[in-house]
Amino acid sequence: MSLPDFSNADNLAKFDEFLSSKSYVDGHEASQADVAVYEAIKGSVDATKYPNVSRWQEHIKSYEAEHAGLTGDKAKAAELLNFGAAEEDVDLFGSDDEEEDAEAARIKAERVKEYEARKAAKGPGPVAKSVVTFEVKPWDDETNMEELEKEVRAIEMDGLVWGASKLVPIGYGVNKLQITIVVEDDKVSMDELQERVQEIEDYVQSSDIAAMQKL
Repeated sequence: MSLPDFSNADNLAKFDEFLSSKSYVDGHEASQADVAVYEAIKGSVDATKYPNVSRWQEHIKSYEAEHAGLTGDKAKAAELLNFGAAEEDVDLFGSDDEEEDAEAARIKAERVKEYEARKAAKGPGPVAKSVVTFEVKPWDDETNMEELEKEVRAIEMDGLVWGASKLVPIGYGVNKLQITIVVEDDKVSMDELQERVQEIEDYVQSSDIAAMQKL
């Protein structure tokens, strides 16, 4: 069993729907199943057309340095993304066998069209949001953490809400700022947020996404 061809728009749309209620491909944390799909999708997707896939890509990208060490089985991804039996057996991920007869191809095309029509008829769903545990590390133990947090919270983005925070010791008298945020997935790019935090160069050494979960 192999992964779907994500260069196919129908396959990508199906994966986007799959992620509408999930943060990861398998389970509740990043795993080798996520790595397998991340590597299979070549380049960034259109966030307007595939907001859930775009949000998931940005999150898995934040683990890129740790991909090799993540647990799980890459083969699990193909098993979980085998949607052949879904939506009244609409075979969106069937092979494009050159020997497939014209009648079978016509039926398949009609079923795909019917599926897309049903999906469009549902209309837009609720706004997709995620809760993120965001961490910011200072330069050293002399960094003014109150000013650091003040500067971080001053960042404004449409769809971003800053929540509770706390200081977490990381050694040698240095504390990192751990702050909870809620983001609208199709509006807030975590890469852009990290870039803006990094611009607070007088106080910030680095930032990281410690956890991310869909609401």
